Amino acid sequence: MPGYGGGVPANPQAPAFNKGFRGTIKDFPGADPLRDVEVLRKAMKGFGTDENAIIELLGNRSNKQRVPMVTAYKTTYGKDLINDLKSELTGNFENLVIAMMKKPAHYDAYELREAIKGAGTDEACLIEILSSRSNAEILEINQIYKAEYGKKLEDAISSDTSGHFRRLLISLSSLITRLFMSVFGQQKLYTAGENKVGTDESQFNAILCARSKPHLRAVFQEYQHMSGREIEKSICREMSGNLEDGMVAVVRCIKNTPAYFAERLYNAMTGAGTKDRTLIRIMVSRSEVDMLDIRQEYLKKYGKSLYTHISGDTSGDYKKLLLKLCGGND
Repeated sequence: MPGYGGGVPANPQAPAFNKGFRGTIKDFPGADPLRDVEVLRKAMKGFGTDENAIIELLGNRSNKQRVPMVTAYKTTYGKDLINDLKSELTGNFENLVIAMMKKPAHYDAYELREAIKGAGTDEACLIEILSSRSNAEILEINQIYKAEYGKKLEDAISSDTSGHFRRLLISLSSLITRLFMSVFGQQKLYTAGENKVGTDESQFNAILCARSKPHLRAVFQEYQHMSGREIEKSICREMSGNLEDGMVAVVRCIKNTPAYFAERLYNAMTGAGTKDRTLIRIMVSRSEVDMLDIRQEYLKKYGKSLYTHISGDTSGDYKKLLLKLCGGND
């Protein structure tokens, strides 16, 4: 077992995936946070840091097995694990490790905050997170955002982002309403309390929380059947510029989430410089969700494996841990 006994084996054998499991990281049988933090402490204690021990341990633990290590470390050593990791690690490897130690909803809330604050807004990050999470996940993110940053997420988006992104949410909500009405006649997409035109908060809740992604995909499919064209083409007929790009991105994410993330990963590693924040966020957040499907879409669309692209675009310990999350070379 990685991290116990006589040290960390160089090539640990990952347990077989359960039928239907589409992630690359899963619970490691018998993992014990108290024993795991001994491995981490040993890796960081003394002269130099044993990065390989950290990679082998964290790369073989699920998120729900990694997060308890923070409390176990504090209980055992009286120190803050996150601070110790930050003091021992550097650069993108540090950023990746710290991201892996956060609960998913806390990590999403943090990334949304980073996307909103400061000069300019990372609208692609907002679209990525808000379009791919489930209704329950978005509600949890909203609760955490309010607790940690003092305001509701929809209020932060309304007050801190550009008018363009608010228009994107409102326009998308309006488009979904019209599509739904054209497919299902006079049925309403939202309850009376949610469908209040002109309220940013109601538009936010309507498009991101009121309907499930499978429901929206069914509406898109039925619309295509009735109209003879994909919803993306309808968007391009009605809109242009950044609004069109944003709307198409949201719809693509809802229609085929793995294909959307494959494209996001490709763009993050293509062109001038690697967009490491995007690369880290997607690899961490999808490693226990649908990374196997993302890998398939990546190979199909770009003719080479995600593993190969990461190997050629990153280096060192950062690359090693990313490849653990990737899980294999298709």
